[in-house]
Amino acid sequence: MQASSFPRFPTGGEPLGITLRIGSTLAFAVMVTCIKGLGNEVPLGQVIFFRSAVALVPLALFLWWTGDWPGGLATHRPFGHIARCLMGATAMFTSFATIRLLPLAEATMLSYLAPVLLAVLGWALLGERLGLKRIGGVVLGIAGGTAYCLPAMTGGLTTGATPGVAMGLLTAVLTAGALIQVRRLTLAGERAGAIAFWFAVVSAVAGLLTLPLGWMAPDPGQLALLLGAGLAGGVAHILMTLSFRHAEAAALAPFEYLSVLWAAAAGALFFAELPGGAFLIAAPLILAGAMIATPARRRAAVPAG
Repeated sequence: MQASSFPRFPTGGEPLGITLRIGSTLAFAVMVTCIKGLGNEVPLGQVIFFRSAVALVPLALFLWWTGDWPGGLATHRPFGHIARCLMGATAMFTSFATIRLLPLAEATMLSYLAPVLLAVLGWALLGERLGLKRIGGVVLGIAGGTAYCLPAMTGGLTTGATPGVAMGLLTAVLTAGALIQVRRLTLAGERAGAIAFWFAVVSAVAGLLTLPLGWMAPDPGQLALLLGAGLAGGVAHILMTLSFRHAEAAALAPFEYLSVLWAAAAGALFFAELPGGAFLIAAPLILAGAMIATPARRRAAVPAG
């Protein structure tokens, strides 16, 4: 989400911005932990619905607080929003499927291939400059992705892990495509509030459409996890946006990658997941590539998931 789309708040300085950014990565970790905790019992479409519909509550309150409710929801690019929402909603489905199939740390790591692919798509579709530094970031990211995916290609992973890797790669591609569309919309003057709100609405509708396929009546524990995923996702989005009101992107970028650390800690603590050798080789390459390929001047983008 582009911070420039919101009214400027009194600055609390860079330390506050960093604190908010760290808070957003923690909220994201809570979200993926809730989704992982649901296991395979709750249908994926039902999870998508709760994640998106519940997130609308804090998002709407935030837009009201910033003065973007309801006027900021108007759009002059409805078809652009449709393209962004379709890619983003599909990415949410594949992302949550990846979380079910892979350890949390590995699923989160694969999502950081998106900035690498975004650099390439930005050059190919938007004419953005792809200098030597960003080319180096792309090469590092691809090298890390190859190192991680090689065991899957050679049959060296477990049965569930191979489709998980495929889903993770597809998520990265869809996320990059969705973010390219976000850039197009923002360049056309669309407000970040409208982009975020309509994406949540469309994702909730997409999840609701799976109701005829069979939903389940969640028990209290499952309901708590469903609500927790939605609230944590909405809070993560808001904290991320606020962080860019108090600090520049270059100062916040290193803290974005704490998501992988929190995911690894949550996986070990709650699900007895320990990262494998492929992860330990691939993660530094992918994260370094994502950091280098993302321009320091960029502002927070609306997440696809």
